[in-house]
Amino acid sequence: MNKFFSNKKLIVVMIALLLSLGLVSYSVAVRDNRNTPPAIQQIGNDVVGIGARIVTAPAQWLKGSLDDLDDLINTYSENKQLKAQIEDLAQSKVQAQTLKRENQALKKQLKLDGTLTDYSQINASVMLRSPDDWRNIVVINKGSGAGVSKNMPVMSGSGVVGRIVEVNKTNAKVEMLSTDNKAADHFAAQITTANGDTINGVITGYSQKRGELILGQLNTDKNIKKGQKVVTSGLGGATPKGLLLGTVESVNKDDYGLANTVYLKPAANLDDLSVVTVIARTIASH
Repeated sequence: MNKFFSNKKLIVVMIALLLSLGLVSYSVAVRDNRNTPPAIQQIGNDVVGIGARIVTAPAQWLKGSLDDLDDLINTYSENKQLKAQIEDLAQSKVQAQTLKRENQALKKQLKLDGTLTDYSQINASVMLRSPDDWRNIVVINKGSGAGVSKNMPVMSGSGVVGRIVEVNKTNAKVEMLSTDNKAADHFAAQITTANGDTINGVITGYSQKRGELILGQLNTDKNIKKGQKVVTSGLGGATPKGLLLGTVESVNKDDYGLANTVYLKPAANLDDLSVVTVIARTIASH
């Protein structure tokens, strides 16, 4: 019975649609006939307008429904992506908290107050940089009164620029990485390759012509590639591990294929210093 009424409704709709199309066609013919009286033409125009709305209404409704469906699908997709990002953030936060607890437990077990990577920061401004000694020394406005001491590394932005070599009460001298002082206390450095191998070396000098640091005292057949980061190794002295020195620009090898000199692009702009950060290593044992 329900199927019969459904078919009957469909037949009625089809008949109405055919009648509408017939009226529209007839009205167009009447409207375009020059001999038709104006009143009849007006009625024809009205019928054409009504018929057009009847015919186009289902299409417009279908288009609007498809647009709404498309918006709904896009919203669902965006919502799914946001949920995935939130889950990733939550997982990263949990992982960071777990690593922090493990680090604290290891410190306690080893009876350490800090690790090779622990340090505090002392911000300072550059007071003086003599044109005659531009490559070698800058003077900053923080000294022993602010906790600065000899041999502390100094950074600008994200990279190391030098080391404290002389300390007064209210100021200190920084020897730059670009110094030509052959007796300078050089930074111990390391590279971690794509395979996870660690290569140790020492910043032995600076090429003024190339504007690059020189990493030497290494002999390795491990693959050092351009773009790899070079950081402090934290081995000895007052320098913590992991401070960025630069990135590999090129590698010179000896006759045996071993890397003996690596040129680095400095991580900091050594020619433009106004504000620096003195790094105070905090590692200590009970």
